[in-house]
Amino acid sequence: MMKSLIFSILFFCSAITFAQQNDIMPQSTHYEWPKDPLVKEKLNNWQDKKFGMIVHWGLYAVPGIIESWSICSEDWIERDSTISYENYKKWYWDFSNKFNPTKFNPEQWAAAGKNAGMKYLVFTTKHHDGFAMFDTKQSDFSIARGPFANNPKADVAKYVFDAFRKEGFMIGAYFSKPDWHSQYYWWQKYATADRNNNYDIRKYPWRWNKFKDFTYNQIGELMNNYGSVDILWLDGGWVRPLETVNEEVLSWGANIPKWSQDIDMPKIATMARKAQPGLLMVDRTVHGPYENYQTPEQRIPDKQLDYPWESCMTLGGAWGFVPNDNYKPAAEVVHKLVEIVAKGGSLLLGIGPKPDGTLPDDVLKKLADIGKWTSVNGKAIYNTRTAKNYHSDKTWFTQSKDAKTRYAIYCLLADDKQTEISWNGNTPKKGTTVKLISTGQKVTWKSVGDKTTIKLPGNVKNQPALAFEFEAVD
Repeated sequence: MMKSLIFSILFFCSAITFAQQNDIMPQSTHYEWPKDPLVKEKLNNWQDKKFGMIVHWGLYAVPGIIESWSICSEDWIERDSTISYENYKKWYWDFSNKFNPTKFNPEQWAAAGKNAGMKYLVFTTKHHDGFAMFDTKQSDFSIARGPFANNPKADVAKYVFDAFRKEGFMIGAYFSKPDWHSQYYWWQKYATADRNNNYDIRKYPWRWNKFKDFTYNQIGELMNNYGSVDILWLDGGWVRPLETVNEEVLSWGANIPKWSQDIDMPKIATMARKAQPGLLMVDRTVHGPYENYQTPEQRIPDKQLDYPWESCMTLGGAWGFVPNDNYKPAAEVVHKLVEIVAKGGSLLLGIGPKPDGTLPDDVLKKLADIGKWTSVNGKAIYNTRTAKNYHSDKTWFTQSKDAKTRYAIYCLLADDKQTEISWNGNTPKKGTTVKLISTGQKVTWKSVGDKTTIKLPGNVKNQPALAFEFEAVD
């Protein structure tokens, strides 16, 4: 009977893993540049990186299901109708007694990310389910309190951050503002109707103040106990001051309570930046001084943007580990990276380790294949800035930070067999050398009017994109 119950739960949870439309955080329409010189310096450094890894790893890895959302009671989430909601939540919470990643290998993750050409990390220290992937003293609901407690690496976040720092990554801590396990957020006195806190804060201000203290203290642990942190990546944009709920937020279709879920971001930011000077705050979708860059999710903006942003996207169909996930081809990831960078953004690619603490073989292979391209074409991606004319059909353009060198990146399709390519605009200067970056070869080119044509060398097959460098007329 129990095996049948578990199978039913896993079947329905697997079904919603690939239908995660309502938890996708949209992009703010307003951006406010930071004023702190240290933050501006860090932001400029981050804009050089272009390609990062976001790691979702938590309780949800054990059954291999959607991260956290299956315990949320919203219409878009399907569960087996023969299982009561309360029993389902108990089944899910109980994975805290089973999560024992004895092969936990953050060095493998960091090496794979470096080989792919990634330059910064965002690690889920706590998702919405409230399970901490660090040794918090604010709760017993953490990886450091269950069956993994006696492992030398039980304080998982510490070892993840250390491994990626050794590979030269900027370090980001993902932290969920909502905490569905906390009695100060989802109070068991009431049903948990949706993603919001489930009691009227106006009637129980003392309880919400307890939650604010809890959140402040957990973020304080991350900022003070885990070495240098560059980014505090805050998820759960519905936890916000009521006055920031505008028409844009209402258009998302999410339920908005009549009270303010304000956790005092100015106080959190002051504390966090005292511990980590220049820290980038990414309070997703809450436009203002604590959203230092924007994070459109699972999409690329339609046009070039003149402020800092990243597209966070999954390598597979889910953020975390699910068995038999369908991973994107390396060429597709490269094409997305090229488009994103040409439009002024960075790509934050999501991967999910298995419950044993290692990466799936397919993920390792995909990252290695991506790295084959970035390792020889990185000059056109890293440390670049946008070009005014950034797109011509299959070709995308970037330029060096001093604007002296232009880069053209032509995205190849699998069946491309042409011996020449062409683009409009970004005309090379008369007499300049146009080089294929991956090999350093000089290529033959000509410009007629606004159109530039490149004769391709014979050794460019099986590449997802061709990158060229030259001096441009404008």
